[in-house]
Amino acid sequence: MNSIIFILLVIGYIFIFCLCIFTLIHLIRFKENYGVKFIAYINFLAVFSVIIYSSLYFISTTIYFSESLNLILWKLSIASGFSSFLFISLIYTFLKEYKKIPDFPFLYFLTLFGFLIGALIFPDSIQIDFNISTINYSFNILTETIIILFLGSILIYLSILTILIYQQTWNKEKAKKMILNTVIFSFPIFSFILYILSELPLYREIHILTFWFIILGICTILLKQPEMFIELTNQIYYINIYHKSGILLYSYQSDQIKNETDSAIWGNILIGLNHILSEFVDKQNQIDVLQTKNTDVIVNYDDVGFAVVLIANRRNAILQNLMKKFAKDFRNKYKEELFEIQDLNKLINVSEFKGTKELIEKGFQLYL
Repeated sequence: MNSIIFILLVIGYIFIFCLCIFTLIHLIRFKENYGVKFIAYINFLAVFSVIIYSSLYFISTTIYFSESLNLILWKLSIASGFSSFLFISLIYTFLKEYKKIPDFPFLYFLTLFGFLIGALIFPDSIQIDFNISTINYSFNILTETIIILFLGSILIYLSILTILIYQQTWNKEKAKKMILNTVIFSFPIFSFILYILSELPLYREIHILTFWFIILGICTILLKQPEMFIELTNQIYYINIYHKSGILLYSYQSDQIKNETDSAIWGNILIGLNHILSEFVDKQNQIDVLQTKNTDVIVNYDDVGFAVVLIANRRNAILQNLMKKFAKDFRNKYKEELFEIQDLNKLINVSEFKGTKELIEKGFQLYL
C-alpha cells in the first residue's frame, strides 16, 4: 500500500472514530433536539454501524493476521456496510414522511441483504491475495452481482427520495443540502463498484475516504443542525393560542401560505373550534386532532388554561412533541399573565402576548 494513502487512512480512521463516538454521546444527551427520541435512536444506530464498518474495513485492508481471519473481518465489514446504508436510507425516508416506510424498496433491500449473508457463508465467495505491501480481495460473480445490485439500488432510491423531498418541501435551502449530500454519496458507492469490477486497491481506498467524508458531513449536521433530521415535507399553516374562554391570545400565519388557501383552511378549523374549546370542561373527552381533506388540526391543552391549535398538512409525533415543548415555553414566559386571567370574568389584554412570535419561530423554525 502506498505510504501516503496508508497515512491518510490512519488519520481518517482515527478522526472519524473519535467524531462518531462524540456524536453518539451527543445523541444520547440531547435526543430531545431531534423532534422525537425515535429519530435520535435511528441516527444513533446509523452512526454506530458506521463505527463498526469503518473499523472492520480499516483493519481488514491494512493489517494481515491470517487468510481465514482477514476474510472473516472483510466479510463482516461488508455486512456492516450494508447495515449502515440501510439505516441511512431509513433516515432519508423519514425526512420525507415520519415512520412511513414503503414496503417494496425495503423488502427488496432486506432480500438482497439476506442473499448477501447467504453468499458470504460460502468459502469461495471472496478470495484474498496478500503480498508484502498489499492486502487485496476478489469476489465471485454471485457476490459481485448482489453487492452491485444493492449499492446501485440504494443510490437510485436516495436520489428519488431527494427529488421528491425537494419538490414537496417549501424549505428549498435545506433540500438543496440534501441534493448535494446525495451527489457526494454517489462517490463512495461508485468507487466500491469499480473496486469490485477491477479489483484495484486504489478504488477501495477512494471508497472509504469518500465515505468518511460523507460521515463527517452527517455528524456535523447531527451536532450543529439537528432540525435537518425532522421531517422536511411537513408544512405548518397556522399556529393559534386560545384562552379557555375562547379568546384568541395570539395568531401566527406561515409566510409560505398562499392567499387562496386561507379561507378554505380557516373554514375547516372554525367548524370545530367551538367543540375544541368546550373540551376544556371535560378533560376525559378532550380531542387533540381534527382531520380535514387537506389539513390536520392538532390541539395541545395546557392545565393553566390555554390551548395551542396548529394547522398543518399532516400531523405526526414530531409536531406533537414540538407543540408540547412550545406550550411549556409559552407557559413559563407568560406565567404571570396566565395566572391573572384564570378568572373568566377578568378582562384579557391580548397585547401582553405579542412576544409569542419569537417563541413560535424558535420552536418551529424548520416548518415556518
